[in-house]
Amino acid sequence: MRMADDATKTVEVPHEKAAAPFLSRIKIRNYKSIGNAVVSLAPVTVLVGRNGAGKSNFLDALRFVVDSLVNSVDHAIKSRGGIDAVRRLSTGHPRNFAIEMEMNLPDWRSALFGFEIAARTAGGFVIRRERLIVRNAAAQMVANYAVEDGKLVAQSVENMPPVSIDRLYLVNAAGLPQFRPVYDALLSMGFYNLNPEVMKELQSPDAGELLHRDGSNIASVIGRLGETKPRIKERIKAYLETIVPGISEVERVSLGPRETLQFRQRIVGSKHPWKFYAASMSDGTLRALGILVAVTQLAERQNPVSFVGIEEPETALHPAAAGALIDALREAAAGQTQVVITSHSPDLLDQIEPNRERLLVVASEEGDTKIAPVDAASREAITNHLYLPGELLRMDQLQPDTRDLANQGQGLLFDVSDDGSAEDES
Repeated sequence: MRMADDATKTVEVPHEKAAAPFLSRIKIRNYKSIGNAVVSLAPVTVLVGRNGAGKSNFLDALRFVVDSLVNSVDHAIKSRGGIDAVRRLSTGHPRNFAIEMEMNLPDWRSALFGFEIAARTAGGFVIRRERLIVRNAAAQMVANYAVEDGKLVAQSVENMPPVSIDRLYLVNAAGLPQFRPVYDALLSMGFYNLNPEVMKELQSPDAGELLHRDGSNIASVIGRLGETKPRIKERIKAYLETIVPGISEVERVSLGPRETLQFRQRIVGSKHPWKFYAASMSDGTLRALGILVAVTQLAERQNPVSFVGIEEPETALHPAAAGALIDALREAAAGQTQVVITSHSPDLLDQIEPNRERLLVVASEEGDTKIAPVDAASREAITNHLYLPGELLRMDQLQPDTRDLANQGQGLLFDVSDDGSAEDES
C-alpha cells in the first residue's frame, strides 16, 4: 500500500492486516439528540452528515464514559450543562439515558460494559444500573458484576469493593485484575477537536502521555515520542511532509519555563531549511500535525491508544491532503488504534474504500438523530463504481439505511422506558 504522494515524494505504508476494532458495537439511548442508536464500528469509521445532525453527540456519548471514569459522573454531567442538557430533549423528555459498549481486549478477550443514569424528580441524578461482562477467547464469561440502585446484585469475584451511588462501579472494581484491562482500555481513549490557536501558544511542560483534546500539550507529546519512540515520530514527520510539502523536521523546544514546537521547512533559494515556531505556522499544518499525533501516540504503558475520535479532521486542510490523511488513519488502525472521525467533506469521502472503512450516515429527523450504514441504493452505486461517496454527498444522496434503523430498537442491555424516573432518596 502507498501513502498519498506529492510530486516529489511517496511514503511507503507497511502491509498490515487491520486488527479487530477496540469498540465493536455501541448502543446509545436518550443521550442528547440520540433517541436510539445501535451501530457497529470498524477499525476506521467515518460519520458523515449535515451540520447539526448529531455526529458530535455520538462521539460525546463515548467521551462521557471516559469523563465519568476519570473524574466522576457528576463532573461529566455538569461539564455538559447538567442532567437536562444530557438526557434527550423530546416529547415526554425521557428521564433515563443508557450507553453500552462492546469491546475487544488483548489476548482475544472481549467485554460488554454499560450503564443507565436516571434524572431525579427533584433534580440531580442516580446511577440506576451498571453491568460489566468479560469473556475469554471462546466467548465464555470469566468475570462479571451487576449493580442496581446502589446494590451489587451479581458478582463473579468474592470480596468485591463497596458501591458508590454516584460513581460508576468500574472505578472501584478496577482494583481487581479481572476488570482492570477494561478500565485501562477505556481510559486510553482520546477525543479531539483540535484548536490551532491554542496549539500556537507557549505551553506548560507536562509528561506528554496523551494529547489534550484541544492539542494544548502537543509540544510535550512530540518531545516524549522523540525520546521514547523515535520511529513513531519519524512516521509523523513523513506523513506531515506529504501533507505539507517542504516540512523537514518538527521538534519540541524550550523557551524559558514554557515550550513550543519548532518546524524546519525547505524554502526555494535557501541552502538550509528555515526555522519557524508554532505561532508562525498555518492552522492547517497544526491541525494535520495534531491529527497525526493523536492517532499514533502511546498510552501510559507504551501501548497504542485504544481509540481516537476526531471531529472534522479536514478543517483547514487542502483537499489534496485528504488521501494522505486517510492513509495515516489506516496505518494507525493497523497498529491497534481504532479511529472514528466526523466529516462533511466530499474530498475526504472520495478517499474512502467501502471494503476497508465503515461509512455511517448521520441524519436528523425532527431533532432525533439517526445513525446507520449507507442506504442500499447508494451502497450499490459505490460498489459498482458508479459514484464515489463524496459525489453522492455533493448530490445530497447519502441516506441512512432504513432497514438497519428499523432493527436498532432491539437488544439494548437496559430497557430504558420513556416514562422511567428515579425517585428521590429520603
